[in-house]
Amino acid sequence: MSEQPTREWRFYLDDMIGFAEKVIGYTDQLDQTSFVVSGLAYDATLRNLELIGEAATHIPDAVRAGNPQVPWRLLIATRNRLIHGYLGIDNDTLWSIIQSDIPVLLPGLRHLRECTNQCSSRRR
Repeated sequence: MSEQPTREWRFYLDDMIGFAEKVIGYTDQLDQTSFVVSGLAYDATLRNLELIGEAATHIPDAVRAGNPQVPWRLLIATRNRLIHGYLGIDNDTLWSIIQSDIPVLLPGLRHLRECTNQCSSRRR
C-alpha cells in the first residue's frame, strides 16, 4: 500500500468552507419537519457535517490554538457523534446546528482563510 502525500492544511480549511456552504444550501428553503423527511437533503447535510469535522482534524494544533473563534473540538465531536451514531441522532440538536452554528462558523472560517492567504502572500 503506497503512502498518501501530505496535504497542505489550508486545503482542508477550504474544504470546510465548501462543506458548510453546502449545508446552508441544502437546507435553505426547508423548515425542520421538511428537512427531517427530505431524505436526500437530510443525508447530504449529515455527510457534509461529518466532513467538516473530519477536515477539522487535519488542521494543525497550533492553528487551532491560534484561532479559538472556531469551535474545533465541537466540530470534531459532532463528526464523531454523527459518524458513529452514538445513541441515534437528535433531530432538534441537528437542526439547531444547521440553523445557528453553521451560519456563525462560516464567516469565522472565511476570516481564517483570508488571514492565511494574506500572510502567505506577504512571505512571497
